Amino acid sequence: MKANYHTHTWRCMHAKGTEKEYVESAIGAGLKILGFSDHTAYPYPKEYTSGMRMRTDQLEDYVDTVLALKAEYRQDIEIHLGLEVEYYIDYFSKLQRMVADYPVEYFLLGQHYVGCEIDGDWSGKPTSDPEVLRTYCAQTKEAMETGYFTYLAHPDLIRFTGEEAIYEEEMRRLCQRAKGLGIPLEINLLGIYEDRHYPDQRFWKIAGEESCQVVIGMDAHSPEAFCRPQVIQAAEDMVKRHGLLLRETVEFRKPV
Repeated sequence: MKANYHTHTWRCMHAKGTEKEYVESAIGAGLKILGFSDHTAYPYPKEYTSGMRMRTDQLEDYVDTVLALKAEYRQDIEIHLGLEVEYYIDYFSKLQRMVADYPVEYFLLGQHYVGCEIDGDWSGKPTSDPEVLRTYCAQTKEAMETGYFTYLAHPDLIRFTGEEAIYEEEMRRLCQRAKGLGIPLEINLLGIYEDRHYPDQRFWKIAGEESCQVVIGMDAHSPEAFCRPQVIQAAEDMVKRHGLLLRETVEFRKPV
């Protein structure tokens, strides 16, 4: 791999290692481009505390740390500052205002919850309800249509166990919209490594048939994520199997 844009830090409360360890591991693995995209802080109501993202008072430290590493390692690797973001319509504009004063280069769209984290369900929760699938797809398409997201991370996170024809219909529409907007879809290496329910081969078959652009994202939650060539090979095998259009790098879309 030449580039990885999907990298977390300890601030999300489910990743480990220092940012410097991630950078040095990426360099050791031969990457030329490393993007940090930790789970964004979200300006939620004070009475709600998330357990899977950085706090709002950690955002400045996150930015300062990544920028310092960008300068320190400028001769060794190209480092970029991003955030992984869910599209929650009631809070998204507030998030954009919150990050507007920082040099954030890109948002990755990672729709971890259907509806909103505060009162919705995790997208990976098994469901046979077509309305949950339709809501996930509609929310994701609306997010892409804003023009603020560089690519769609783990688009197959939704775990639909219902009628196959409904899954194919909704996901084909999602793929068609991503293609129309020129937004790449991510094959997620963490899902492969941990044998999660994604990557979902049903989805990638559709993505191949629709000639979607794809990227490979490590979704790194530890420095060791850069040292798994067999996982990268599995993703490359998927690209060949489904005739996917693989991109080594992406062009950032302005997030605010």
